[in-house]
Amino acid sequence: MQTKAEDLNRQLAKTLLPVYLVSGDETLIVEEACDAIIHAAAKQGFTERSIHHVEAGFHWHNLHNDAASVSLFAQKKILDVRIPAKKFDREGSAALRDWANEVAERSELDNLLLLRTGRLDAGQRKSAWYKAIDKVGSITVVWPLSVAQLPGWLAHRVRNAGIEIQTEALQYLADRVEGNLLAAVQEIEKLALMDLPQPITYQTLVESIEDASRFNSFDLLDAMMVEDPHKVARILKSLREEGVALFAILGALTSQLRRMDNPRGLPPARIQMMQRFGQRIKEVGPVLSECAIIDQQGKGQLVGDAWISLENLLLRLATLRSMPLPSQDKKLLG
Repeated sequence: MQTKAEDLNRQLAKTLLPVYLVSGDETLIVEEACDAIIHAAAKQGFTERSIHHVEAGFHWHNLHNDAASVSLFAQKKILDVRIPAKKFDREGSAALRDWANEVAERSELDNLLLLRTGRLDAGQRKSAWYKAIDKVGSITVVWPLSVAQLPGWLAHRVRNAGIEIQTEALQYLADRVEGNLLAAVQEIEKLALMDLPQPITYQTLVESIEDASRFNSFDLLDAMMVEDPHKVARILKSLREEGVALFAILGALTSQLRRMDNPRGLPPARIQMMQRFGQRIKEVGPVLSECAIIDQQGKGQLVGDAWISLENLLLRLATLRSMPLPSQDKKLLG
């Protein structure tokens, strides 16, 4: 069954299916869809949840072992499986087909399989495992919002927050968040707390979020992790012009790098973003070594412009591979 994200709650209110697949690159919408599934399942007695990350060393038969284990506290369990889109290999495909065939023959629903993944390509959406899940469960494919769709999406979120906003102000909000849905939701939550006169006008909106419109170090790191080098350069320039210290930015970067292996306590959307970034850079150690060089440059202990080195490193991490690393510049400068 193909279910649009906006129709998922209506489907969940009717019946609970044994398998749910949520796929897409819009992290916020994917996370909210998965949360809705977990919430609906909890209402029907699925009070236990185990989380599986499909990564190096993962074996699909562990899912069957987990499903077979009975808890002292709950008889029904959600198996929450996080899968990089490229990890649907032969073993995984066979396991998912077998799982779909098995649940199709059962009359009772003891385990719910929730699969969340990135964007699947056209070939994957035509595969046997995908079709098997489509027969017994629900598939929600989350497509990126276009520039034209964003104001409508924002209008829906604003209404749900109990806010009235004029069209011009809504367009300003859409332009400001630049397609970042998580940032959009945060802005709407702030507006709901401000208790502004409604409908909110363009002028009122601009004045109310003027201070919040300034970038911070974490906006910079988000742009780096989602592979947006143009935004990285723009934010870094803005931070430098505002007088933000190089060491404050460098400290935020090294802090995030050191949390790569232990992101517990962070919002789910940030954890997923960090995991994708980690898969791209492979190892954190070499990046921290580059940061150490920038730190020494900033303190005058090494030759080189620390700001240029920082920008080059951030752009390199944002997939602009032509940018030299600080260590390469260090060799050239002697």
